[in-house]
Amino acid sequence: MSDVTRRTFLRRTGLIGGGLLAAPVLGACGGGSSGGGPAVKSGAVTINFWTHDPGYVKTFTESAKRLTDAPNGAFDYTLKVTQADSEALVTRMISQGAAGTGTPEMIGIVISVFPRVMTAGIGKQLLLDLDGVVAPVKDDLLRTAPYTIDGKLYALESDTCLSVLYYREDEFKKNGIPEDVATWEELAEIGARLHKKTGQSLGTVATGDNTSITNAFLQLLLQRGGGYFDQGGNLVLDSPEAVEVLDFMAKGVASGFLLALPDPYGAPNTAALKNGKLISTVMPNWYNVYGLQANVPEQKGRWRIRNLPRFAGGGHLASALGGTGFAVLKDKPATAAATELLKQTYLTREGQLLRFQQGGFLPTLKSLYQDKEFLGTEDAYLGGQRLFDVYTPASQDSPTFYQHPQLNVLIEALGGPMLETLQGKKKAADAIKEAVAAFNSKKAN
Repeated sequence: MSDVTRRTFLRRTGLIGGGLLAAPVLGACGGGSSGGGPAVKSGAVTINFWTHDPGYVKTFTESAKRLTDAPNGAFDYTLKVTQADSEALVTRMISQGAAGTGTPEMIGIVISVFPRVMTAGIGKQLLLDLDGVVAPVKDDLLRTAPYTIDGKLYALESDTCLSVLYYREDEFKKNGIPEDVATWEELAEIGARLHKKTGQSLGTVATGDNTSITNAFLQLLLQRGGGYFDQGGNLVLDSPEAVEVLDFMAKGVASGFLLALPDPYGAPNTAALKNGKLISTVMPNWYNVYGLQANVPEQKGRWRIRNLPRFAGGGHLASALGGTGFAVLKDKPATAAATELLKQTYLTREGQLLRFQQGGFLPTLKSLYQDKEFLGTEDAYLGGQRLFDVYTPASQDSPTFYQHPQLNVLIEALGGPMLETLQGKKKAADAIKEAVAAFNSKKAN
């Protein structure tokens, strides 16, 4: 996956960039079928596979080969890959679904794009309800909430996307910063003193587009125990936790503890990493490959990860950001074959190990965080650190993120007031109330 540029990857995953496009409403006859025909129960089968990331192409191609070569395998798989921006693929899927032809058998839907299929019954009409598929491992499965519509699961998460603290071990030692600082509040005090002394920072906030601005906030908000919506779809942003986190970020920018950047993944961030101005940052597990190894390979061996400091007021040990859910289109001749491919790749130990080895995707089955083969994994870039010494406890105390069909409306409402707060122009409490009022107004319209 190293051939994917940082910015291309992040745009494809919806972590930077604009809002969601409007979707055509499916007619009563719109469905997942493409050409019709009898269901394929065995033998040769072609899976039209749509994804934004070559890492998934590599993983599913290898998995399909293994299933084809298995002595008792029912299907002889051929993957026909279409690779493009996730939002564009979902737009095309919805359009083709409305036309009743040309949909894929399987599609990867980025977490920030999934609200598109939550509207107008689109997901229910096009996608296979996976509740029966996951039933044997339901209690072992992580991160199902973001891909659930009306209590039914329609996609399987590809990565737990656990957020951890990346830090330069050499710089922490040089500046006498303990590696086990217990709370964010304590780290903020250390960071303010460090910035005054050396000009260095221990984290970032985004000041560019609304998605980037709110993503940095969301990571910490979820860790603190807050969120955007609850399980019932009710807006819960107007909370003491949200005000606390936004105020914490604003004070961090003012003190220099946090570095304000227009794009937390772009050239200014890379420059800050290269010149040693940024020596710590909160990011998901995938940042190791896409953020650090891709941009500062010369710093191999200097970086480490640890679990996040806790907020003094409570919350979780970990957080998460990003993700991609893989869904199967229903009522197609190859639906059963696609379902089996997804099941074997995502719901078995062998498939989860393959995903980790091929693409670095963390397990989405809780039990595998105790598996010896995963536990023994060491990372050369991180100085030979045993990754699951950090990821295992994080997986046990990570927050739940609930989706909403109008998530993009909230992001647009929240970005502006948040930016003004980070710039010292608005109080955190006022920003949150303004965002809630704007969301309710736009939602009503």
